[in-house]
Amino acid sequence: MMRVVDLFSGCGGLSLGFQLAGYDVAAAFDNWRPTMDIYSKNFKHPVIDLDLSSGGAYERVAEFGPEIIIGGPPCQDFSSAGKRNEDGGRGSLTVAFAKIIQKIKPRYFLMENVDRIIKTKKLIDVIEIFSNAGFGLSYTVLDASFCGVPQQRKRFMMIGERNGNNDALMPYFQKNLSKRPMTVRDYVGDAWGIEHYYRHPRNYSRRAIYSMDEPSATIRGVNRPIPKGYPGHNCDSCKITEEIRPLTTKERAQIQTFPADFIFVGNKTNVEQIIGNAVPVNLAKYVANCLKEYLSDKNSGKTLNNALF
Repeated sequence: MMRVVDLFSGCGGLSLGFQLAGYDVAAAFDNWRPTMDIYSKNFKHPVIDLDLSSGGAYERVAEFGPEIIIGGPPCQDFSSAGKRNEDGGRGSLTVAFAKIIQKIKPRYFLMENVDRIIKTKKLIDVIEIFSNAGFGLSYTVLDASFCGVPQQRKRFMMIGERNGNNDALMPYFQKNLSKRPMTVRDYVGDAWGIEHYYRHPRNYSRRAIYSMDEPSATIRGVNRPIPKGYPGHNCDSCKITEEIRPLTTKERAQIQTFPADFIFVGNKTNVEQIIGNAVPVNLAKYVANCLKEYLSDKNSGKTLNNALF
């Protein structure tokens, strides 16, 4: 299978998803030590400390001869959790990612981000860069709960194909979506021994108690105990009782579909943030398999017709 390089790798959700789908992940790049420490504990290939916005970054990436480049440029400046200032600094890393693609021209690339990037000028800018470099683009927003993840988490996915056609992969994105969202119980069964759990809201105008029989809300980068003053919410799945508790770090990682043997190291604050920022492994695997099916059909001389979906 084709050689993959992961940029802005985080702790490795994208890498692991592609690896599980059968791709050869050759290297990863990042420059935040806490995520790199976790990545290096879980993969045999190297994770390299590199500022990907630096002028010569593409030369270091090109050394690995990537046929596919995958990456999720940091998205805080587009996120609903922040001030959504796309010129706040991190938004420029999305352009840096696009320029690396422009210079290396791999056969394919995957760019992952928050769904709100759809509404930004930065996306228009990078689409222009990709298009001028000769890539056909297919992009969509996927809800992870329809892609084998027990979590309602919407993520933007764009696959580019060098000298390809726009929208070529659109039917593949849609073809294998599940008929209903995956619940937490669907994924973990009764192993946790609970029926409801607490997920700390951004403010008390939002619910905080969730049932095992629904998808989790988006896993965030914070994991806090139930405050004594929590007033409850009319959309909570039940009232606060002594049996209600927050999820553990390990359980949060499970909802992000990291395997039980995945190793997390570092202080608790960093680990919780890293888990919250990660790409769900099964979502990455789903997209990797979309590309894999497209490649198989293309090699056999057939591809799905967009008009069928």
